[in-house]
Amino acid sequence: MKKCLVCDHDYEPFMSFGQMPIANGFLSKENFNIEYFFEMEVAFCNNCKMFQLVNIPEREKMFNENYAFFSGTSKNMAMHFEKFSSHVLTDYIGDKKDPFIVEIGSNDGIMLQNFAKKGIRHLGIEPSENVAMVAREKGINTIVEFFDKTLAEKIVAENGQADAFIAANVMCHIPYIKSIVEGIKYLVKPDGIVMFEDPYLGNVIQQTTYDQIYDEHTFLYSLHSIKYLFNLFDLELIDIEPQETHGGSMRYVIAHKGVKEISINVSRHLELEKELGLDRPETYEQFKLNCENSKKSLLKIINGIRKEGKRIVGYAATSKSTTIMNFCGITKEHLDYICDTTPIKQNKFSPGAHIPVKPHEEFQKDYPEYALLFGYNHSKEIMDKEQAFIKQGGKWITYTPKIEII
Repeated sequence: MKKCLVCDHDYEPFMSFGQMPIANGFLSKENFNIEYFFEMEVAFCNNCKMFQLVNIPEREKMFNENYAFFSGTSKNMAMHFEKFSSHVLTDYIGDKKDPFIVEIGSNDGIMLQNFAKKGIRHLGIEPSENVAMVAREKGINTIVEFFDKTLAEKIVAENGQADAFIAANVMCHIPYIKSIVEGIKYLVKPDGIVMFEDPYLGNVIQQTTYDQIYDEHTFLYSLHSIKYLFNLFDLELIDIEPQETHGGSMRYVIAHKGVKEISINVSRHLELEKELGLDRPETYEQFKLNCENSKKSLLKIINGIRKEGKRIVGYAATSKSTTIMNFCGITKEHLDYICDTTPIKQNKFSPGAHIPVKPHEEFQKDYPEYALLFGYNHSKEIMDKEQAFIKQGGKWITYTPKIEII
């Protein structure tokens, strides 16, 4: 039996996706023989309702000086985070004097730059040196650390308590989440708020987007599990805001217990989660079957195209694509290469499957007949950008919201 990371209750994994590499671990050929793998099992705790990875790689293997994800590469995400920061200022900071904003996992400063431009005191906490350096070059106050209660105490001693603690696509990455919440409770002012967003479990279950499961995503949150977790530290969920980002996310607003009014959105969405079965083990047994059926359907389409002698290129070397390729067994026999605009990934190979990653210009030079859309969460942005590929007859293979050729 395994122990839940949140409530310490026993549970059994309901599914294994097999041996998985580090999702953002794009590598050179000389490192193939030392590549790290772990068994990617998932479980649902029926006590605290938390969906979680069972085996978790060491954090230094995932977040380090070679981290390959930069938030600022997407214009749409830059706009999204501008709206996020405006929401914090308008609805929760208001006319407070000299507010202080702290962001965990601040990446290249794509969110905090909106506060920095307004001269608002801020601090980014980013464990990956290479992306933190980009933020610093933009004049954003950033430290290279992993957040916990000890760091929270240091921050308060040097800056005072925070009016807002924010995060985006970070909280779900952290296995020692109780230490994080303990630090948040100490860091945030009595009338301050916590606002963060992460991929939402409800979307994953409804759409079978199992590619949201990879080494960095220790948890997939629901309102039920968030309420349980923060209640352990006398913090409570006061509002939620569904988001379209990353294939379906949820934004959570948290406050010290009893300080702020709780929105009716919370109770309404808790009821919706019960209707979806997010609080019941049998839902996850069905999810397992759905994942296996999705795998078979995708491979059937890809193998059919390859038998016709047509070329397929992967579009966007995303972390999520690592789960798709390794679970489905997609190899160099299926994809000629993967194109991507991120320099640190280019001229390397995809984790596990070892498919070459080439600059986006290679795609434009010689269009294939088909492109497997790994970056589906940016599909509108991509489709607008790739009109030339579409006009010359290029087809997209998609696997969410359904498996089809478009």
